[in-house]
This record gives sequence, structure tokens and C-alpha cells, in this order.
Amino acid sequence: MAKDYKTVLENASDEFVEKRSRFIGYCKPVKTEQEAIDFINEKRSEHWNATHNVYAYSLREGNIKRYSDDGEPSGTAGMPVLDVIVKNEIFDVVVVVTRYFGGVLLGTGGLVRAYSHGSKIAVEAAKPVIMQNCLVCEARCAYNQYGKVSSLIIGVGAAVDDTVYESDIHFIALSRHAFYKLKVCGNPVSSKSFGTMFPIAHAYFVSLCHILVIYKIFKIFLK
Repeated sequence: MAKDYKTVLENASDEFVEKRSRFIGYCKPVKTEQEAIDFINEKRSEHWNATHNVYAYSLREGNIKRYSDDGEPSGTAGMPVLDVIVKNEIFDVVVVVTRYFGGVLLGTGGLVRAYSHGSKIAVEAAKPVIMQNCLVCEARCAYNQYGKVSSLIIGVGAAVDDTVYESDIHFIALSRHAFYKLKVCGNPVSSKSFGTMFPIAHAYFVSLCHILVIYKIFKIFLK
């Protein structure tokens, strides 16, 4: 089973001024290298007149890590941006720190601190989160059974992630553990998920619901 990992929740930015130079940090969650490159190019186009558009990104797949100083002295920009990502153990993320030069040289140490800070505030603004390997069960049940069903789910440490009220109730149950912990009575049933048989629930749970699909996904577990 794949391990939990940390990433960021959303596309965000923050900025600050250091000795009249304006630094704008951007951060975005990405899944592929092409998504990261597209975001970098987007910011380059948006800030075509900036002095530098420094970037770094880190991807789980292939353990890819890339950075660019974009014209700043070697080791003073891209690496500090990447260091913030690596030290916080964040994956599937791209950070761009844009600089508009204000006329005052910052020096090697000043550049390192400025680009590190630009990366740090961008990552914080994008809200770091832990993605957990969860088992998801989509099901339907009658309105008069929903109270029992939700109590069973919560009782085993799972959570109702989403609910749609139609002619019946369509809900999504999310668990960091297998749903076979719903041991109430009867014999366990199985459902095929990713080519493997997983025990999902016991007879009482199944008697209350019509299970639509079961699958695995990386998701923020909100209990």
C-alpha cells in the first residue's frame, strides 16, 4: 500500500518587499511534470517584465525534483526555493518566486533568505495537507435508515464524506481502514476493487444500503 504523503490543498500566493525588491511567491498542487511546466510558463507570461521568475517543483512519481535560478547567481534562488519544499516533505507541488528588482543588491545571503521566504509564504498560503490512502464506499439508503448507517460508519472511525439527498440518500463513506470493521452481525460480503477482493461490510450494513462502488483513493481524511 502506498504511503501517506504531504502536498498542498490549493493554488495560492503571497508577497513581501525586501530592500525595495518585490517578491511574489506562487504555489500550486500538480500531478505531472507537464502541469508544473505549464504553471511556470503561465507565471513567466504573467510577469514577463519581472527581473526573475525562479521556480522549483517536486513530484512523487519518479521522485522528480527540478529548480532554476533564472539568472540569479547560482545556488542563491532555485535551490533555496526547493529546500523549503524538501525540508517540509511536500510532494506534487510547484513554486514560482517572482522578483521585481528594486535597485538595491541583496548579496548572496540576502538572496538566499529572500527566495527561501518567498517559497515559505507561498507554501503556507497554499495550505499543506496530508493525503491519506483511504477506502471509499459509495452507497445509497432510504431516509429512515440513514441514521443507523451513519452511526455505524462513525462508530468504526470512518466518516461520511459527502451526502446527496434525492429520492433516497446517496452518500460517500471514507475510511483510513477497511470497512470490514463494521462488525455488527451476519457474514461478511465482498466487493471487487482494483482486481482484489476486499471485505467491505457485514450483513447488517448491507441490509441497510445498496453499495454502488468501492475504490481506493488518496484523499484528505476529515473525521
